[in-house]
Amino acid sequence: MSDAPLSNQPATAAETDPNTLGWMKGFPPAPDRTIRFHDDSFRNFPELRWAWSNVRSLVPTVNVWRGGGGVSVLPRGERDVGGVQSTTMDGRPMTFARMFEETYADGIAVLHKGKLVYERYAGALKPHKPHIAMSVTKSFTGTLAGMLIAEGKIDPQAPVTDYVPELKDTAFGDARVHEVMDMTTGLKYTEVYTDRNSDVWSLRRANGMAPIPSDYEGATDIFALLCKQEKQGEHGKAFAYKTVNTDVLAFIVRRASGTALSDLLSERIWQPMGAEEDAHYHVDRVGMESGGGGLSTTLRDLARFGEVMRNHGRFNGRQIVPASVVEDIERGADPAKFEPAGYVTLPGGSYRNQWWVTHNEHGAYMARGVYGQGLYIDPRAEMVIARYASHPVAGNAANDPVTLPAYMALAKNLMAGRV
Repeated sequence: MSDAPLSNQPATAAETDPNTLGWMKGFPPAPDRTIRFHDDSFRNFPELRWAWSNVRSLVPTVNVWRGGGGVSVLPRGERDVGGVQSTTMDGRPMTFARMFEETYADGIAVLHKGKLVYERYAGALKPHKPHIAMSVTKSFTGTLAGMLIAEGKIDPQAPVTDYVPELKDTAFGDARVHEVMDMTTGLKYTEVYTDRNSDVWSLRRANGMAPIPSDYEGATDIFALLCKQEKQGEHGKAFAYKTVNTDVLAFIVRRASGTALSDLLSERIWQPMGAEEDAHYHVDRVGMESGGGGLSTTLRDLARFGEVMRNHGRFNGRQIVPASVVEDIERGADPAKFEPAGYVTLPGGSYRNQWWVTHNEHGAYMARGVYGQGLYIDPRAEMVIARYASHPVAGNAANDPVTLPAYMALAKNLMAGRV
C-alpha cells in the first residue's frame, strides 16, 4: 500500500459516477460500456467504480452465509455529520461531506455508541449490495486466527510448518505463526500495485483476480504460489506489508479448524453477529478463498463487525470474539519494527494480527484496503466508521491525508456533543 497520490487529479467522483456513465446498462450493454474480466478492463479507472460493487459479476465466489436467524438491530440516531470540519494533512480545510466526495467513497456508515448516526451511498453501491473489502479482508483472517489461538488450536510461537508442512522448502519454512500474523517475515516478494512485474500481480493471477496470459508460466492458484516463495532477509526483524503472509495465515486457519474460510467466518462471526446479508469471497481456480483480499460485504455488516470489535467482542447479546483477542490487537505491536516501512501518514503506528494500530490519542485501530476501503475503530470516542470506495489510486497514501484527520475531527465532535 505504498503508491503515492496522483500529481494530476483525475476526473471527480461525480464525473465518474458509474450510473451517469452508463457502465453495464442495457441487455446486453453497449460494447463501449461493457466491463470485462478477461481483458482486465475492470481494473481501469473509472470502470472500477462499477466493478468493486459487482465482483460477483466478474469472478467466481463462495457465500459467507448469514444464517437463518434475525438481523441484529442498528438503532438509528442521525446526526448532522456532513458539516463537521477538519484540516487535511497538507493544510486544506475540509468537511466530512466533502471528504466523502473527494476520496471517491461509495459508502460510509458511522456508528456512535452503537447507534447509526450517518449513512451515505454513492455510485454503484446500495445498502443491500456487497462491495469488495480488498485488504480489509486481512483483519477478518487475523481475527479468526486470534480466536483459534484463544482456543488453543493455533500456537502463535509454533513454526508455520506445524500446520502447513508443504511450505518447509519455502521462505516460510523457518517462520513462526506470529511473524506471519504481524508481517515480519523476510520475503523476496514485492507489492507495488502500479508495477505489472511486481509479485502482487502474480498473486492476483493466482487468486483469480487477474486474467492469465496465454504465455504465463507462473502459479495459477494461491497454494501453488505460496509454495514458490523465497526468503530474503531475516524473519522477525521488521514489518513489511506483503499479502502472501495473510494467505499463509488463511491456510493455517483452515488446517487448524478443519473448516473452509467462508464457513468459519459464517459460523464464528457472520451468524452470531446477526449479519443483514450474506458476504462472499472470490475464490481461486481450485475454490480456495482469497484470505488476503477477497471478501465482499455490505457496508452495514462491515460496521457491525466494527462494533463487535469496539465492544471487545460482545455484540448482539453474546460474546462473539474473546475479549483477549481484541485487547491484543488494541495493544499493537512494536512501532520500531513498523517505522522502517515508511508509512508517513501513520507515524508511530504498528501492525498487529493483520490490523493497523495508530497508537494515537484515542487508541484507534483500522482494517485497511486498497482503493480506499476501511474500518476505523476509535475506542475512546466509542465510534466506528465503515467505508467503501473506488479511488483511482490504489495506495492509501491518496486517502489518508484527507480521511484520517476527518475521522479524528468527527470523533472529537461526537465526544463533545457538538453533533
